[in-house]
Amino acid sequence: MSTGKPRSALMGNLNFRWLLRGGAISMLGDQLTMIALPWLVLSLTGDPLALGLSIALMSIPRAVFILLGGALVDRHSPKRVLMLSKYANAALLALLASALLLDRHVPLALLYALAFGLGLAQAFGIPAGTSILPQAVPAEHLQAANGMLMGLRQLSMLAGPLLAAGVLALGSGGAGAEPAGLALAFGLDAASFLLSAWTLSRVALIAAPAASTAAPEPVLRAVGAGLRMVWDDQPMRLCFIYWGVVALFIGGAMQVAVPVLAGALHGASTLGLLMGANGAGTLLGMGIAAKAGDRITLLTFGSTILAADALVGLLVMPLGAAGTLWQAVLPMLAIGAVSGYMQIGVFTWIQRRVAPAMMGRAMSIFMFIFMGLAPLSAAGTGWLLTLISLSQLFVGGGIILVVFAALAWLLTPMRAITAAPLNDTPQPH
Repeated sequence: MSTGKPRSALMGNLNFRWLLRGGAISMLGDQLTMIALPWLVLSLTGDPLALGLSIALMSIPRAVFILLGGALVDRHSPKRVLMLSKYANAALLALLASALLLDRHVPLALLYALAFGLGLAQAFGIPAGTSILPQAVPAEHLQAANGMLMGLRQLSMLAGPLLAAGVLALGSGGAGAEPAGLALAFGLDAASFLLSAWTLSRVALIAAPAASTAAPEPVLRAVGAGLRMVWDDQPMRLCFIYWGVVALFIGGAMQVAVPVLAGALHGASTLGLLMGANGAGTLLGMGIAAKAGDRITLLTFGSTILAADALVGLLVMPLGAAGTLWQAVLPMLAIGAVSGYMQIGVFTWIQRRVAPAMMGRAMSIFMFIFMGLAPLSAAGTGWLLTLISLSQLFVGGGIILVVFAALAWLLTPMRAITAAPLNDTPQPH
């Protein structure tokens, strides 16, 4: 099969074009708030503790309620829940923008309440956004569609901060991030949610679950049914447990260790270059996955996961010994490429494996692994760095990742898991 035909067929899909347009608008808007909100907190308080609290107030409800969000997605459809989450985000950001315009000194309590509300809205919007694609495009186009949308998100993470800086300067008359500039950033993000909600309204779901005449089960019972579904599917159970263990022990380490490494290599600009290299690598890996589709089949899906993690572990080990910027940039680029490639494969595998009626719950469980467990790993890493050196942390983390991958290969049937949909896949024993 040629590489051009799947792409042209996907771009000919009207649903995907609307999702792509709305995604681009929303992703750029998100970057405005990601830059403006921390700056607003620091400008009001000058206190890093207040910044940490505002981030926590966004992160905690997102992690706590995301499983409930997944259950509601399956009950009401991903399109409906995603639409409501966009309206909620737009209202909260419009309120913040208005408060800044009316009063230059926004009460910190209001800011905390809005941060909590934004995190709560994300708890429902994230499982909805990750569940809608299988109901909007044909199954054979999922790999390419995931690659394009995730690649677009990665591009927005590279270009968005530049856009945010321009908006803040424009709104403040070039005088820095004054309240008018911050209000403009939040207002534009609110408008981006409304515009992306309109594009979402143009999407017609093609694989929505059949309506049931039975009374809907209680939400908590629906969450339990989602957990049972993952547990009863042995390949999915193996993968989710493995990802959970990796997230708990390793997932947050890089979030802490890389900024510390940048400090050792002389500064914030170094951190930007390291994260930029990782982002560029991720984009490259996603592009390869989107273009190659399912044609790279040297290993089974499970074997590819384990081999990729082992490779990342080997790439992590020398980071702590980097004495120059380029000694750190090259491994970060390679780590990003491997991670980006696997992200597309993992999302596509889950979307093809899970029935539409359970997709929201499956995706919410998957996202909870990283949003709920990785922060615990980050906190533990901060404490661990008071006991060991940065070099020891990178070497130890890399060794742990390689060992986890090797143990999963040797002691579990994870290596036999294939990328085929559930109905086509024999269960490993």
